[in-house]
Amino acid sequence: MKLAIVGALVLVIVAGVIFYVASQAAKHSSTPGNAITVTITDASCDPNEITVPAGPASFEIVNKSSRTVEWEILDGVYVIAERENITPGLSRTVTAKVAPGDYAITCGLLSNPRGKLHVTPSAASIAEAAKPSMVAFIGPLAEYKVYLVLESGALVAATQAFTDAIKAGDVELAKTLYSPARAAYMHLEPVADRFADLDTAINARAVYFEKQEDDPAFGGFHRLEYGLFAKNSTDGLAPIADKLLTDVTALQQRVRQLQVPPEKMADSAARLLSKVADSAAAGDEDRYSHSDLADFQANVEGSRKIVTLLRPLTEKANPDLAKSLDTQFDATLAKLASFKQQDQYPSYDRLSDADRAAIADQMRALAAEITKVNAALGLE
Repeated sequence: MKLAIVGALVLVIVAGVIFYVASQAAKHSSTPGNAITVTITDASCDPNEITVPAGPASFEIVNKSSRTVEWEILDGVYVIAERENITPGLSRTVTAKVAPGDYAITCGLLSNPRGKLHVTPSAASIAEAAKPSMVAFIGPLAEYKVYLVLESGALVAATQAFTDAIKAGDVELAKTLYSPARAAYMHLEPVADRFADLDTAINARAVYFEKQEDDPAFGGFHRLEYGLFAKNSTDGLAPIADKLLTDVTALQQRVRQLQVPPEKMADSAARLLSKVADSAAAGDEDRYSHSDLADFQANVEGSRKIVTLLRPLTEKANPDLAKSLDTQFDATLAKLASFKQQDQYPSYDRLSDADRAAIADQMRALAAEITKVNAALGLE
């Protein structure tokens, strides 16, 4: 599936941009907001070699020749800017936004020698050049779609095993299969706001229902978690298990049609990890099984997938941010791993308030760093 989808896509070549900074003094230069006066004579223009920084530039064209003239900035055969019908004795202003490079300028009669316009890089042009075009997001979006499809398939398979154990009445097996099924869903959770109805059915906690655990509308993973871990029983859970499997199967089909806009990728990951920080502090994500740490790890993994897919673009636009994100993700996963005992996470209710606060702080720091991605990529 992955090869078929990815193979059909046009992958974007991220071109490196090399800027040439003029070292020779030009005959005239411009500063933003100041028009350069160019005088046209019968034989030439003065100055006939101009240097300006990239961005908006203004030129005051004075015709001191005996003929009506036009003045143009040319990029090969393409006219960047022009002003026609400048009669003798009059002046006209030409304003253009120019990118770094060398251009030709016409100097009155077309038979006259052309002048030169050198445009040097500016801070604004460097920042703009670093921002990718919308076409550059085709690859990351396609790969993320593949990831979502594969993870939704893993979710259905893990949920099938989990619910089969419940319907077989095997409490202990069902308990061991709870976290693996949850992990598959946590990988998808950054984009859960794109399927809010199914998210409510699959993942809503009891606290959001009027009668909490006794509310007939309370279902999904956490209702099954309550029966298995709080009551140590599978009694009455078969219909709820069937409904969960139906819902995750519907989600698998929904994901195939899901469209995630570029600006929602990093934003969704940041918002999810902010919510995880709140849950880490409160300790109420898996309130019966206390398997919160495994959920947190899966949420970080799902969020990192997004940031990793965007990393080539982020690294080009803001190398320091790309490195900082790597550092924050590594630190977050290391913080979670530090609580493992014999490669297993302990029950979350055994962690101290200080430990929970440290996890929450790390999650918030990671989320804050991810919020910078959209600005770096020109998506705000």
